[in-house]
Amino acid sequence: MRLRRFDRYVLEEILPYLYSGLAVVILLLLLAALQTVIAPLLAKGAAPLLVLRLVALQVPEAVSRGLPIALLFAAMLGLSRLSADAELKAAQSGGLPGTRLFWPVLMLSLGVALFSFTVAETLVPRAKVQSLTVQRDIVLDNPRVLGLGQSGVVLQDALGRAISVAKVGTGGELEGLRIVTLRSGQSAREVMTARRGTLKGNVLTLYDGQRITYQDARPVTVVRFQSGTLPVQDVQASLNPDDTLLPIYKPLPELLASVRELRAQGISAPREFTALQRKFAEPLAAVTMAFFAVALSVYSFRSGVNIGLVWVLMLTFAYYATWSVFRIMGETGAIAPQLAAWTPTLMYLLAGLGLLWAAARR
Repeated sequence: MRLRRFDRYVLEEILPYLYSGLAVVILLLLLAALQTVIAPLLAKGAAPLLVLRLVALQVPEAVSRGLPIALLFAAMLGLSRLSADAELKAAQSGGLPGTRLFWPVLMLSLGVALFSFTVAETLVPRAKVQSLTVQRDIVLDNPRVLGLGQSGVVLQDALGRAISVAKVGTGGELEGLRIVTLRSGQSAREVMTARRGTLKGNVLTLYDGQRITYQDARPVTVVRFQSGTLPVQDVQASLNPDDTLLPIYKPLPELLASVRELRAQGISAPREFTALQRKFAEPLAAVTMAFFAVALSVYSFRSGVNIGLVWVLMLTFAYYATWSVFRIMGETGAIAPQLAAWTPTLMYLLAGLGLLWAAARR
């Protein structure tokens, strides 16, 4: 009973920091989105309610990625407070070894890892699909947002047409349009160009253009027009083209099938291979981080060194910095996918083992 009370006491010390740390991580990610996407969207006249929906759909990814980092912050801060207040010393005097901290913290970390993995596999893919739908609605509501720092915007619709836009005017008018209709696995069947146009709902109005039809890659008819309307269906428009390309957002079965197919064909796809490793490495980072936090607490208790808030923040930021660098190196093929995905996770395990070895020598 005494051990259970101690476990609850440790968890009650850590959980408030975990909640607050997760809230801070989500807030920081949303502030980054505010600067890069949200503020420019609102400045270009995007509907505020649609922008709010777009923001809300970023929360699942922020929770999934932020939970391990928040746990590291919470465990280090909570356990350092227990050590600084001599509560660990009192527990040891009562017959509890310092390593008894591992049990409640590691159990919490396993729960965090499982929850993070579940969110990444269920809510995040759905949120990304819905995010693309909301982005399409934002574009259809006000095409002016397509000028969000991009040149040569390309839209697609359900009829297989690629709509290229050279420039978006200040009033949302599209300039330099080129609409290409492709045959399946063949050359273009039809190419339409227009000097300018407007997109309202599912109707694209073209002005001062021409329509060329092809047969066997040869032009058959050329028709010039002053104005015309072109119905479009389910226009796909993303404010961030990478959203539709990142394999990390695919559910695990779909990503695994894609990786197997690529390997069977002998195709090198470092982004897909790294994403598959990240699916497991990033949630499990919560476990290695918790192990490191407990090892740091044991070392701090036995050496008499107090870990302050500044060190906690620096050690927390170290994971994000390492994760960012190794992720980019893995996706570009500079290093092996396994090394790129697992290095940020395993470095805390190795550091924790080193701290326990140093603590045992004291």
